[in-house]
This record gives sequence, structure tokens and C-alpha cells, in this order.
Amino acid sequence: MSRSNESIIGILAHVDAGKTTLTEAVLYRAGAIRRLGRVDKKDSWFDSHELERSRGITIFSKQNPFMLGEKHFTLVDTPGHVDFSAEMERTLGILDYAVLVIDGASGIQSHTETIWQLLEEYQIPVFIFINKTDREGVDRAALMAELKSRLDSQCIDFTQEEENLDEELSMISEELLEAFLEGNRDKKFIMAEISKAIAQRDAFPCFFGSALQDIGVDALLDAVEKYTVFKKYPDEFGAKVYKILHDNQGNRLSFMKITGGKLSVKQSLGDEKIDQIRIYSGDKFETVKEIAAGSVCAVTGLSSVMAGEKMSSCGEKSDKPPKLNPLLSAQVIISDSTDIHTAYRNLKLIGQELPELSVKISSYSNEEQIQIRVMGRIQLEILQSLVKERFGMQIEFGPCRILYKETVTSPVMGYGHYEPLRHYAETQLRIEPAPRGSGIIIENECSLEVLDSNFQHLILTHIAEKEHLGILTGSPLTDVKIILTAGRSHLKHTEGGDFREATYRAIRQGLEKADNLLLEPYYAFTLRIPVTSMGRAISDIQRLCGEFEPPEMTETQAIIKGTGPVSEFMNYPEEVIYYTSGKGIISMRENGYRPCHNADEIIAQIGYEKERDLDNPSSSVFCSHGAGFEIKWQDVDQMRHIK
Repeated sequence: MSRSNESIIGILAHVDAGKTTLTEAVLYRAGAIRRLGRVDKKDSWFDSHELERSRGITIFSKQNPFMLGEKHFTLVDTPGHVDFSAEMERTLGILDYAVLVIDGASGIQSHTETIWQLLEEYQIPVFIFINKTDREGVDRAALMAELKSRLDSQCIDFTQEEENLDEELSMISEELLEAFLEGNRDKKFIMAEISKAIAQRDAFPCFFGSALQDIGVDALLDAVEKYTVFKKYPDEFGAKVYKILHDNQGNRLSFMKITGGKLSVKQSLGDEKIDQIRIYSGDKFETVKEIAAGSVCAVTGLSSVMAGEKMSSCGEKSDKPPKLNPLLSAQVIISDSTDIHTAYRNLKLIGQELPELSVKISSYSNEEQIQIRVMGRIQLEILQSLVKERFGMQIEFGPCRILYKETVTSPVMGYGHYEPLRHYAETQLRIEPAPRGSGIIIENECSLEVLDSNFQHLILTHIAEKEHLGILTGSPLTDVKIILTAGRSHLKHTEGGDFREATYRAIRQGLEKADNLLLEPYYAFTLRIPVTSMGRAISDIQRLCGEFEPPEMTETQAIIKGTGPVSEFMNYPEEVIYYTSGKGIISMRENGYRPCHNADEIIAQIGYEKERDLDNPSSSVFCSHGAGFEIKWQDVDQMRHIK
């Protein structure tokens, strides 16, 4: 194990909290940039893309190294708008510390709570900067009370008088309590204990100020310098990829944090070699020959690694799935002369940079369509501009619709047979319900006496390689266990692709016989409203098919926690603002999938015709008298060769 000499610190916030302004102030005060830019003047250091400057929001995460005293840091700026929260979440896996910016004039906003929950799940230590506190009417005591009640009781005002600060710090650990009781003022000991508490998320230092007026920024930086500690990393090489980009010359850039050992130019990672290592400062970069654990860089030479993957010198593996996922889908409509396959290739390139888009092309009734998944309508507008800027391609989008999913409610057997002339493969699967949120679980119960291990491996690979669709609405299949139970091959006529066809058809044939269930995404919400609006709120929740716990009451406020369908609640925040005259707020977060509350209506509305989905046939192909012929799914059980 060796200790890094650098910490990666990210700045996160709800949109319009002043995150970019604070980023500018931090880099300026640390001497990393020579002048202060401003969002309203469209000259901020990080928001350099024309789309960011025209809209005044951060869309792409960027990084910049800086120093505080003898300590090295890399600052990572992240998007604040909820539509780009997937980009923000991808950076969390590489952060050592975070600075959460809160709008002191507005208090904790809906997306702030989502960010806080993510920081907790990723176990990232946090410094809090309450911005815009130079404005008239800002009540520091009330803001601290809100932070303690809505975020964590260990949010501590590090700007308060020393006596009061010592009292709060003494509650962090027994060591600090004993030190203060005994009058121990050993600064080195106290600093080490506070640093440990922050690193363990037992304390969250809070600072008040105004990034625009350069108030309180130095106090924040002093604390970051004083209380951050460098992590230890293993000697064996490891890395975490958090972003993919393409530079102006078309080079594919893999941004990563080195999580073990060192990375050198020409070093092999799997079947590929590192051509170049770049250290970025905003849009500019310098090249280095080697980089050590704890640092971030961009490399060229890797063509297949994706954001979210962990790498080592002997291979790679995926990290845990993201918490924030698109809940909407839309069809891409090409509005110029670009052919659909060129458009698909272009969108797939952007999909490497924005993997949440999950770009797909499918054949439906002999018509090919491109479908994408999105976080929101603003992301669609940005995507439209990116495609035009990068490829000169004009696209529009069909209506955004909720991304539904499908599952089964009881076990069912599925059979797929593929036997055109000189080909042969048959697959037998069992499809069972799995716990909600588990995705697709793949298991193998097939005996080696029944089917060779190489063909078994092929079948299991084919199950995993594709997003299988349900038969109710053509939505993705989820929360099922797919178990290989048997298969048949031919000594001369079986090829790898034959089992692909047989496996896909087996899954689809099983779904045709199954009891299928449509699922829809749900929000978990916390609604904070004046007591006088509680009756309206409860009525609304019931109208929107939501469920809620008994309200928590204060003298002036009612707090209602519950869950509800995304389809019903997605536009509700605007209603809350309207009927509470801006005094109410609702924070909502993705809360998994549940049975659709109006399944029959949605199935009829989508109008999915499964027989016309040419990419997902449920029929099988048998051979007779030297020719292949199709057998419909309902007759396959009688025709199958596996008994």
C-alpha cells in the first residue's frame, strides 16, 4: 500500500445555487486561473462550451488541478441541472471529498436532497458552502437548523464562535470530548481528530459566504487544506473510468482515476495499449509519461472501455449500477437526408459519452426506428444541438413517454428451435419471477451430459448480451430469473449464431405463455407545505394514485412522505409551488418499479403489436424435406426435440 499525494474534490449543487461561481472563486483564490469569469458574462473557466454559455448551466463535468499550501488537489465541476444528474453521478465514484453548495436565499431545494442521498450512498465526506448569504433576510440560525433536520444532525457551523464550535465538536468523538474537558489545546491532535471525523462522515463542516462577492471562500479553502487527508492505494494497478469524450481530432478519451499502482504510456490494458496520458485543466491539457494512484487523467488508445468500468492490468469489470436512471424514452426522428444507419452510428458515438441514452435501433413492421432514453426534455434539446454541431445532422424527437418495464408473475418454460437447412440448435429455458429491482438473473441447471459446456456458455452469453423485450408493450424485461435447463446441438450443423437465434426465441416463446405484468417507475417524495395546505396536498396525493405516511407536523409546516407513479407526479412540483404561493417544496427521487396502476390503459395506448416486432420473434424454425419452415410459438411445445 502507498499513500497518494493528491485528493479529488467535487463541487455539487442544485442548479442556480452558485456552483460554477464558487468553482471560479476556488480556482482563482488557489492561483489556478488568472482571472474570475462569470456565468452571466458567459466567460466562466469551466462552462466553455457554447451550449453551456448560452444556457448558463453546466452540462459537462470538467476538472482542474490546483494546490493549497503543500497539498495537491483536482477540482471536478459537475452539472447541477437534474436532466444531467447521470453525468454528475458518474463523477461520484472518483471523489475523495465533495463540496455541496446550497443557495442560502432558497434553502435546501429538491435536487439538493437527492445529491445528499447519493453522497451518503457513495460514502463521500462533505464540506458544505451556504452561498448567497450576503443577501438581505438570510437567517443563518434558521439555515443551520434546516441543514441539521433535513441533511444530518452533524452539520456543524465552522464559522461560529470558538466556544460554541468546541462544544459541537466535542460531541463528535470521545477523544475530542475528553480533550476539551481536560483543556487539551494540542492543535495537531485536535486537527487530526476533526480530519478523521470528516473523513468518516461523522462531521460535515459548514461555511457561509458569497462566491460572487468572494466572501467566505478563503475560510472554506483553509478548512479543505487543513482537514483533508490523503488515501492509501494498493500497489497493483487499478483504475475507475468515469467519463468518455472525443476531442476535436476525433480521438477517444477515457477519463479515469488511478486506484492502484501506476499507469504508464504504452502500458497494456487487456488487448489495448495506452498511447497518451493527458492531465486536463479545463479544456487545456498537458501530457505526462506516468501517473500514480489517487490522480485523474484522460488516456487515448482504449476503444471499448465504458464509463463506470473498473480496470486492472489483467482485465476489467463493471462497477455497481448507477442510482439515477432515465425514466423517459423517445423516438429519434431524422429531419434531413441522413440515412438511419449513419444517424444510429453518430448517436452511438454520443452514447459512449452519455451512456444513459442507451441508443437502440429496432425493426418494427419492416420500419427501422431509433429509440433513446433521457432524463428530461432539456437533455433532448442539448442532444439535438450536439448532434447538429458535431455531425451536421438535423434530428427531432417524438413525444417523451414513461419508460415502462415488464416481468412475469409465475414460472414458465420457454423453447426455441432454429433449424434452417444446414443449421441446428435448440434451447430450453425456465423463466421465473425475481425480486423487484434485481434485473435479469442468469443461472444454469443444464447437465454436461445433455449439452457441451461451450454451447452452454454460448447460450448464457446470448441471454446476457441483449435487452429482451416483453410482449405487453415491447418494454424491457426485468426482475426475472432465466435458467438454462437443456439444449441440443448437431455434430456437423451447429454454429454459434444458431444458439443465438434459438435462445432469443426461447425467451420470447416463454413470455408468450407467461402471466405477464407491466411495471412503471415510482418516485419516493417528501412534501413540505404550510399547515394550511395539508388538506389540498392529501387530496392531490390520492388523486395522483400515491401512498403516504401520517404527516409530521410542526407549528407552521406539514411534512408528508410517500410514494407515487412517475407518470402522475412528474409535473406535480409546479402545482405545489402554485397552490402554496411558493412556500411549499417537494423533493422526489426514483424509487424503483412497481405494478402499473393503469396497466390496461397504457397497454392499449402504446398499442404494441408483438407479431410485427421483427427483432423479437417468438416462433421457431424447423426443417423438413430439405427446407426450413416457421412454427408459431403455440405449437413449438409439440414440435420440440427436447423432451
